[in-house]
Amino acid sequence: MAYYLNNNVLSCAIFLFLMLFSCKNEEKIVEAPVEKKVEYEMYQPSEMSGFMNAMYAYNVQLKTQIVAGETPNSMPLDLLKLHTAEMTDGKSRTQNWESFVNVFIESQEAVVDTLSNTELKTRFNTAINNCLSCHKTECTGPIPKIKRLLIP
Repeated sequence: MAYYLNNNVLSCAIFLFLMLFSCKNEEKIVEAPVEKKVEYEMYQPSEMSGFMNAMYAYNVQLKTQIVAGETPNSMPLDLLKLHTAEMTDGKSRTQNWESFVNVFIESQEAVVDTLSNTELKTRFNTAINNCLSCHKTECTGPIPKIKRLLIP
């Protein structure tokens, strides 16, 4: 029986020893979550895109004048800039594009030609249709927007 008691006391002592030394109160180090700062890249339109937007705004103004019965007499835009403006990435000036640009410049200048015998509404719609013709082959995105410029 002495062996049994010694073995039982020894087992209890080992168990208590293990419990005391295995349950250390270690402070857990809590790492603060690292906040990632998101950097957004602002869209920077190309020079050509900016010029096209300016031409659109100008043509909206022209349409308003024509519908109101006024006759536009000057063009504030330098349309020759179409030949030199920096294109949007991935786009380039093709022979097709160059021919459309030359026709568009002539038709846009015809809108403000006060000596023309053609009706103003017809000249304006011709210029807008030239825009549409080019955009059907080169850059199709703004076609619905351009169509809204047409005077019925």
